[in-house]
Amino acid sequence: MMNRVCIPVLSMLLAIMASCAGGSKKTGIEGGIVEENLYAKGYEIIHYNGFTTVEIANPWDTTKILQRYVLVEKGADLPDNLPEGTLIRTPLDNIIMYTTLHASIWEKMGALDAVKGICESEYLTSEKAIAMVKEGKISDCGSAFSPNVETIMELDGEIIVASPYENSGYGQAEKLGIPIFESADYMEHHPLGRVEWLKVYGLLQGKRDIADSMFNATMNRYNSLKELAQGELKKPRIMSERKYGASWYIVGGASYMATMYRDAGADYIFSDNTESGSATASFETVYEKGGDSDIWILKYAAENKMTYNHLQQENPLYANFAPFKNRRMFACNTLTTPYYEYIAIHPDIILADYVKMFHPHLLPDYTLVCYEPIGE
Repeated sequence: MMNRVCIPVLSMLLAIMASCAGGSKKTGIEGGIVEENLYAKGYEIIHYNGFTTVEIANPWDTTKILQRYVLVEKGADLPDNLPEGTLIRTPLDNIIMYTTLHASIWEKMGALDAVKGICESEYLTSEKAIAMVKEGKISDCGSAFSPNVETIMELDGEIIVASPYENSGYGQAEKLGIPIFESADYMEHHPLGRVEWLKVYGLLQGKRDIADSMFNATMNRYNSLKELAQGELKKPRIMSERKYGASWYIVGGASYMATMYRDAGADYIFSDNTESGSATASFETVYEKGGDSDIWILKYAAENKMTYNHLQQENPLYANFAPFKNRRMFACNTLTTPYYEYIAIHPDIILADYVKMFHPHLLPDYTLVCYEPIGE
C-alpha cells in the first residue's frame, strides 16, 4: 500500500477544484459539446446527440488532426449526421494491443477481459494478464514492430490499440480492415496529461466513471505532493541517466520528466533544454553542467542490482561526479519494478519517490517504491 501524505486542507481544496474543473465544458461547433482537458493536449472529446468524436492531434504538427474516431454505442442506430472518421462501436469486447502498458490500463479499469491479443507479452507486469496469456485467453501477437498478422486476423478484433511514431505506419495490419486506434498518450508534455488519456479509454470501454475517478485520485495526490515540495527553498541540483555508446541521453528540459523533477522541488541541470522528449549530450557537456550536482538518479534494466563498483567498471570517469563521490545516487530497475506502468497511470507514485529522494524530511514515513539507493 502506498504511503499517504497528510495535508487535509490542501487535499480537500484540490478535490473540490478537480470536481468543478472535471465537469467544465464548453459549447462546440455544430451543436457539439467539447470537453475541456485539464492537462492533456493530444486529444479532444466532443459529444453530439447520438455519438461522440475523439480527435487525436498530430504530435508532430499540432495544427493537424492525426485521426478522428466516431464512437457510437452498440445497439444504437447510426445517426445520419456522422462526420468523417473511423467508426468504433462501444463498449469494446475484442481488442488487440500493441503495448503491454495499455493492457495494464485496461486492467485498472476492470476491463482486461476485453483484451484478446497483445504484442510482446513477455513484458507484461500484470499477474492477471500473464495468467490469461498462459491460459490462452489472450493471444501473443508477436513483436509490436512486426506483429503476427495471421494471429491478428484470426482474432478478428474490433480495434487495434497502437502508439504512433513519426513517419511510420503499421504495415500489413493496415490492410486487415481493423480500425487502428493511435494512442499518442506518451507524447504529452505533462505527466498528468498522459494520465488524462484515461478519459478516452474510459469512453472506448464504457468505463468513463471509473476512468474519471482514477484520474482525479492520481491528480489530487500528485498535486498534494507538488505543493508540499514547492514549499522548500533549497532545491537540490539533480542530474539523470548515464552514457550509452557515444552519447549521454538526457531528459529534455521541456519533457514531462523534467516537469516531475521541478514538481518534486529539484533544480534539473538541463532545465534550459527545449526538447520535449529525450535529447543527447556529450559526456563533457554533462560533466560541465552537472559535475557538482547534489543527486544523480538513473534507470536501468538488469537482473542484478546496480552498484557503484559496476558503474565505475562501466566508465571510470563516473567517479569524478560529486553524487558518485558523496554516494548520493539512486537507481530504478525497470526490469523488476512497474516503473513504466506507474509513469503512465500513477506518476504520483514516481513523484513521491522523487520527493523522498530530494527532500527526505518531507516524507519521513515513506518507503521508496521504484527507486533505491545504489549499493557498493
